[in-house]
Amino acid sequence: MVKVSVVSKNDIWKYIIKIGFIIVILFIIVKVYEYSKKHLTQTQITTTQCISYITEEITAMGSVESNNIFELNPESMLESEFRMSQAVTSRNMDSISNKLQNVENSDNNDNSENNIEATTAENVQNNQALNEEDMDEITDVSTDVKTETVYSKYKNTYNFELKGVKVKNETDYDLSVMNLTTDVSVNNKNIIIFHTHTCESYTPTQERSYQASGNFRTTDLNYNVARVGEELKKYLNSYGYNVIHDKTYHDYPAYSGSYGRSLKTVSSLISQNNDTDVIIDLHRDAIGDDTYAPKVKIGDEYAAQIMFVIGTNGSGLTHENWKQNLEFAMKVQQKANELYPGLFKPILLRDARYNQHLGKAASIIEIGATGNTLEECEVSAKYLAKVLSEVME
Repeated sequence: MVKVSVVSKNDIWKYIIKIGFIIVILFIIVKVYEYSKKHLTQTQITTTQCISYITEEITAMGSVESNNIFELNPESMLESEFRMSQAVTSRNMDSISNKLQNVENSDNNDNSENNIEATTAENVQNNQALNEEDMDEITDVSTDVKTETVYSKYKNTYNFELKGVKVKNETDYDLSVMNLTTDVSVNNKNIIIFHTHTCESYTPTQERSYQASGNFRTTDLNYNVARVGEELKKYLNSYGYNVIHDKTYHDYPAYSGSYGRSLKTVSSLISQNNDTDVIIDLHRDAIGDDTYAPKVKIGDEYAAQIMFVIGTNGSGLTHENWKQNLEFAMKVQQKANELYPGLFKPILLRDARYNQHLGKAASIIEIGATGNTLEECEVSAKYLAKVLSEVME
């Protein structure tokens, strides 16, 4: 005997509706997936771009009010745009100027900003003129001298070259089709030197030892990168250039957010010194390895190698001057290759902007690395000044 199940019309319609509903849901899921995939692919940004956008917004918003300078806030949670392979190992600085102590102990953000502006103004005022004692220390800088590269286990790499100038291009721009030239001129009425990472320092020597405030860092302006900037200023002054050297701390007490703070400083300096094209953010190389000490021998002196870091608008931030900045750097390097071959490492071209949108000849210049000594970097500053004077005359 065979059992036969009878399905009513109502049951059939129920099954049809259920199946139809499932088909509709699957169709919607597929369409949403396809749309999302296409849309997200078009708007995908890199981590560098994301950091750049957020940093720019925080800079525009201003500082977050806080009585505790070590309190976490959105700005201190961001790494700066600049490449740093070593994090700051300590924020317990043992020495700091009275002016920065006033900033640290201020009751509100407005007072802190006023103190920082006062410090900046005093730095500018104190560094306008070259005193007689400094003039006596200036030595003759020869261009008729042999330059030899000192062996290093670290090899310089590059992927673009024009007229002997080598560039390590880390962007998506094709430099070969951009008609780059080194035949550029800039307004040399004023030259601004500042330091986004003011506390960067070098390997100490017996003659030039210092109290460290972190990993290759010190707040002592006589032994960090600001001292190298002072040497560069001194020699540029001797060639007749008006140099504004600002030694404001931008990486103390917090390293993160340094570029936002230095942006305010440089913007203020430019507003006080019109017709300024040449803007130098002077650093040392960020590689935290004390065995890395790239150098050349110029005559009887050892000089730390120098490197331009040029930013672009690859991060998505507005930067119309980046090509001009690159061309000026290439012009300087071309002259350096002629006078002191090997003094410069290949130019590093990156997506980040580094505040270089503020000038037509703006750049980061790294002098030396953690393994170099302050003495070697002072020698480099002397020869860099000579090269710049030859380019801008």
